Amino acid sequence: MVALTEDRQTTHFETQEPITLYKGQVGTIVMEYDGQAFEVEFSNNDGTTYAMETIPANQLMLLHHELVKVIE
Repeated sequence: MVALTEDRQTTHFETQEPITLYKGQVGTIVMEYDGQAFEVEFSNNDGTTYAMETIPANQLMLLHHELVKVIE
């Protein structure tokens, strides 16, 4: 799971209508491109996809659901 670090203009996955994905919008990585960019699926609570975007790694924040231990 990732979140956007900035707003992004795109089109709706099914209707092709213009939509805005806002900073903090949560998505799921479905494909990685050499660690530089990721295909991210954005879905609503019932699982319906409303956007699929290829997003550069520097525009995403990895979300953690468990405690992350830093190894020094």
